Amino acid sequence: MANAKNIENLAAIKEDLADITALWVVDYRGLTVKQIQQLRRDVREADGVMKVYKNTLVQKAIEELGLVNIDSVLEGPSAFVFAKGDAVAPAKALKDFAKTNQNLVLKGGIMDGEFQDAAAFETIASLPSRDQLLGQIASSLTAVASQLAIALGEMSEKEAA
Repeated sequence: MANAKNIENLAAIKEDLADITALWVVDYRGLTVKQIQQLRRDVREADGVMKVYKNTLVQKAIEELGLVNIDSVLEGPSAFVFAKGDAVAPAKALKDFAKTNQNLVLKGGIMDGEFQDAAAFETIASLPSRDQLLGQIASSLTAVASQLAIALGEMSEKEAA
């Protein structure tokens, strides 16, 4: 019979998995406590949450919720990063942290209901975040609007002359 702690953790995992946009799995072996604390802060600032659960419990929760199978990345010590909003921002935070901490291994995960391996994870983490994309769109729209205003001003000056 399953013990009460595992049942409690399984319920917590299911709650964490509800309405996620992405679940990223990393191997944190070799990181110091201080580095892990910094990683959690970085992920939290990117609107993600990093937690450590037993792989078997995460596997069971994913199975019970009917999510895509990620058994291939559930080996060894794993930390799980849950993204409820922008899926790219927490991935970028993990990738940026891994650049300076070789002990953090990006394994893969789930995004938009599909399995993402480590290579896909790297590609996704290289994309601009939602906020960056919105900024680029706003900048483009502003540039177009100012060019239109200049063109209209020049046309009205020509007509007046």
